[in-house]
Amino acid sequence: MKYTREQIQTTVEDKGYKYFQDNLDKGYDVNIIGVRNSKTKGRVTNAFDDTLTISYKIDGEWQYHEFNCTTDPGSHWVENILNKKGVAILRPDQYRGSHRLDLHQGKYLALRQKLNVTVYRDNNRDKKYDLDESKTDTGIFGINIHRATGRAGGKSTRVDKWSAGCQVIAENDDWHAFLDICQTAREIHGNSFSYTLIESKDLN
Repeated sequence: MKYTREQIQTTVEDKGYKYFQDNLDKGYDVNIIGVRNSKTKGRVTNAFDDTLTISYKIDGEWQYHEFNCTTDPGSHWVENILNKKGVAILRPDQYRGSHRLDLHQGKYLALRQKLNVTVYRDNNRDKKYDLDESKTDTGIFGINIHRATGRAGGKSTRVDKWSAGCQVIAENDDWHAFLDICQTAREIHGNSFSYTLIESKDLN
């Protein structure tokens, strides 16, 4: 594990965000939290070098899982921009109720964006993400949480076309483990999921 659940909780709460504690003791009150790798210093690495975490309680006991992911767009979409304003890079924040289980691009079940999020827009193709607060865009842009390879047991090592701003899990087995948790959470709490993105430099 790169981080501890306690580190994640402390950082989230220090930022004034909500960390779900399962106060009704129903179980699976999930905290889905992405950690962007600050060590890359904004370079387009085209690697799954970020971390997606999910934590929740079962029978009062905390459960915590980490998955290799990207929170950044791949090099293909940095160079081949879909939106004239620039490629989307999700801005760190907490997005309450932002996602629901639904089809990603009409193909397979994933966490699909349903409420506004804020992204940085980068259109200069200089192989470095421009995280400029004066160049943000808020709306529904299809910033989904989904998998990379669909091959059973497979693992993607390069982001390439897998993300144009989505949060993408590299390993297929990891994806199914994450999805199973989300499906159980939906059965108990309904089809609404919050997503929080923080940066590794903020972790204590």
